[in-house]
This record gives sequence, C-alpha cells and structure tokens, in this order.
Amino acid sequence: MVPRYETLLVETPEPHLLLATLNRPRAANAFNTRMMQELLDLWTGLVAAPGDVRCVVLTGAGSRAFCAGADLKERNGMSDEAWFEQHAIIEREQEMLLHVPVPVIAAVNGAAFAGGLELLLACDFAYAATGARFALTETTLGLIPGAGGTQTLSRAVGERRAKEIVLSGRPFDAEQALAWGVVNRLCAPERLMAETLETARAIAANAPLAVRQAKKSIHGGLQRPLDQAMRFEIECYEPLIATADRREGIAAFNQKRKPRFAGR
Repeated sequence: MVPRYETLLVETPEPHLLLATLNRPRAANAFNTRMMQELLDLWTGLVAAPGDVRCVVLTGAGSRAFCAGADLKERNGMSDEAWFEQHAIIEREQEMLLHVPVPVIAAVNGAAFAGGLELLLACDFAYAATGARFALTETTLGLIPGAGGTQTLSRAVGERRAKEIVLSGRPFDAEQALAWGVVNRLCAPERLMAETLETARAIAANAPLAVRQAKKSIHGGLQRPLDQAMRFEIECYEPLIATADRREGIAAFNQKRKPRFAGR
C-alpha cells in the first residue's frame, strides 16, 4: 500500500521503485511541520518494512526548487519552545533517512538550500539538473546547519571545503556541486528523472539483500578505522552466503541468463 500524504506525492512508477516528491511547489517545496512529519513517517515505514521496494528516488515538484529548506514563514514569530519541538521532528526524520535500508537517490530538480541541501546530503547519492543551485545559508540567519549538514557535507566534500560553504553561506552552482562531490551527475533538466530512474532501475535489478548489505557496509565502514571496517565488511558479507539469491546469481551466471532475484 503506497501511503497518501498532504505534502508528499508517493508513487510506484514501476515494480520495486518508489518515487517520493516534495509537493509544495508554491513554497519552493520548503518543509513545514506537516512535511517533516510526513517524511518521518515515510522513512520510518521503509526502515520497519521496505517490502518489495528496492530503491527510492526523492525529488521536488516543479522546476524551481528541490527544497528551499525549512518554511521560514511558518517559523516567523515561533516561540523558542515551539522551535525546539519542531526541530526535534526533523532531527528524527534525518536520522531515520540515514537508516533506510534500501538506496535513496535524490533527483535535484532545482534549488537545494539550507535544510533542502541537508536532505540531499542524507540520501545515498544525487543527480542534479544543470541549473540547480545549492547553499547552506544558516549562518546568514544566526544559526548553523542543524539537520546533519556540518557532518554530511564535510564527509562529502572534505573539511576545508565544508567550512568555506557553511561559514560563508554563499550559494554554489551545479558544476561546483559535481566537482566537489555533492552530486554524482549533472543532467539536462528534461533528462533528470529519466537518468535517475535508469540508475534506480539498475540497482533494483540487483540482488536486493546484497544491495542492502553493501549500503550498510559502505556507510558503517566509513565510521570505523580501516582494520575494523574490513571486519565489518565481512560481517555484512557472510549472511549473504546462505541466501537463495546468492545461489540464483551464481546459477544464472553459469547458465548465461539473467538472474531472477527474490530477496531471500
């Protein structure tokens, strides 16, 4: 059952693929409290039971923005207590996104500013339209990135580049985002979704348990010293040996046919 939301459009364009669209185009897809809650619900459901979903694509409605970050009109005049309560939701949402077992690809159709860039950075990787722009603007507003941005950005681009981006608050363009490692590929705007879905389709065609374990190994290994990370990789590898998909993959190779992976 595909969930129905007020601020998100969630659909299955083809088997095993889930397309989630931030659906507040008149507000540049900025996330209000409702969107934060709905994103949290979506990721929580995928963590608990991904079902037959093998890859997720996250994008924004329209061509103006992927996500402009938090809705500052909603936050205008908000009490400190209400601000803390609202921010706790996005903290949980970002944490849950990081724990989604299947790959999540961001298709960045427009501006990704502040929390919108942090949302992108919490995805596994991203493709972007050539005209997209990016920024972490929080220091220009008396804040710092608070949805993981100081941590995920520095892991993507390195400490010195992250300091430049965060401390200046200046926007950067799609070519810089590609060169610095924020996004993996630039696409013509009219080709963005097709190319993102092509990669999602390739991921979904692979053994789903192996894809999940590979994602877990890469992400978890980067948090460990190399010798510990090598052992963690084996911890992720060994459960796959006894799976039906491992046997199917080897049989299909030897029989010169495409494998039929069932996720078990």
